[in-house]
Order: sequence, then C-alpha cells, then structure tokens
Amino acid sequence: MVEINTERLTIRPFSLDDAPFILRLLNEPSFIKNIADKGVRDLEGACSYLRGGPMASYERHGFGLWRVELAGDGTPIGMAGLLKRDYLDAIDIGYALLPEYCGAGYAFEAATAVLNYARSQLGAKRVVAIVAAYNEQSIKLLQKLGFDSEGTVRIPGDSEDLRLLVSVV
Repeated sequence: MVEINTERLTIRPFSLDDAPFILRLLNEPSFIKNIADKGVRDLEGACSYLRGGPMASYERHGFGLWRVELAGDGTPIGMAGLLKRDYLDAIDIGYALLPEYCGAGYAFEAATAVLNYARSQLGAKRVVAIVAAYNEQSIKLLQKLGFDSEGTVRIPGDSEDLRLLVSVV
C-alpha cells in the first residue's frame, strides 16, 4: 500500500474507518461547488463512496484518491491522489481540503507529492487536471505546479465545460 510522507503531511489509502471524515468532506459547500455533489448524506453512503471510488480504484489501477492527514497527529484534512477517467487520455490529479486547512500550503504540498509519485512510481509522462473555470484558486495552484492550459473538456452526461490543464515531463 502507498504511503507518501512530506514535511507536514502523510498521504495514505482510505479505509472504511474514514467514513465519518468523508461524510464531512463531501458535504462541505466548497466541495459541492468546486467538485461535485456526490449525494453522500450518511455514514452508509460514505462507506459506499469509499468502496466504489477510492478503494475500487486501488484494486483496479493501483492508485486512487488518498487520505491527507497532518503528520504530527494524524488529523485528516483532505484528500489528494490520482484518477483514471475513461474520457481523459492520461491520469488525472485531484485534491480537496477541509476549508479550515486551505491557504496554508497543504494543497500544494500534497499535490506536489502526488505528482512526484505519478512520475517516479508510475512512470507518468503526462498528468492532467480538470477544474471548473471559475475555480481560480485551484487553477493558480495547478499553474504553480507547472500545469498549462490545454482547452476544455466535458464530463460525459454533464453540461458544463471544465478547464483541462496538463503537466508533461
């Protein structure tokens, strides 16, 4: 199993014990606005999300979205990781933090570690990111990571175009 350690963070696979945290994270207004409403409203739904999303991705691809926690005390603060989406030509980096941990550099630290993992452990030469056009904070973070704009993409079945950003080694 993957465990990535940075100066301030530990990034590791989710387990079903993380359901209460996932329930909170997925229902944050910022998560719903900037990522999606996953429809998770109770602990049972959070467990289903974990089984069908991150944990299924670990089995299928060997990677997925991982829990991001403070290295000192293990407090969960968000998620970061890699996704394989059928409609994208490369693995996709994703991240989300609880609002009280935004603005302290944690998203950049976690995303940098995940991007380094994609390149060094998975041999990824191209990593993409999709982001809502209005999410300037995330776009700036991706640009700081070295991602460049490559147009737009639409999730199948959705009506909104998303910005497509790309990082190439």
